[in-house]
Amino acid sequence: MSDPAKTRRHAERVKELVASLVREIKDPRLGMVTITDARITGDLREATVYYTVLGDPTEQAGTQAALESAKGMLRTRVGHALGLRHSPSLAFVQDNVMDHAKEMEDLLAEAKLRDEEVQRLSAGKQYAGDPDPYKSEEEDDEDAERVGAREDLG
Repeated sequence: MSDPAKTRRHAERVKELVASLVREIKDPRLGMVTITDARITGDLREATVYYTVLGDPTEQAGTQAALESAKGMLRTRVGHALGLRHSPSLAFVQDNVMDHAKEMEDLLAEAKLRDEEVQRLSAGKQYAGDPDPYKSEEEDDEDAERVGAREDLG
């Protein structure tokens, strides 16, 4: 097992290398690819590369096929650049960043609607308890006088 910091450095390096090498692939199926992340196992034998693709599902499938066909060339070049004894095997996973972003926007919009509904329902309402549930300065003065009176008796 290698050092986690070393593993992170290698993963970052794999990400940078694959991002630069993807531009050299001459496959017409390859679309607008962005390498978003790379993770590598602790033994530095397997790397997972995450990517996004602009386009419809057929373009995304074409890009997946192009990356799979170029996997051997990418693995060789990444292995030489990293200087490891064994080149890590590469696995490409499509990262659906746009879907996650849309989901987050929908959740935030729903939260905003709920907050507006709560504010609408609470307009003109009063708290169940006292308007000021905390002790006032007058009560503190009265408490201090009582304590002072007890000390005089004691």
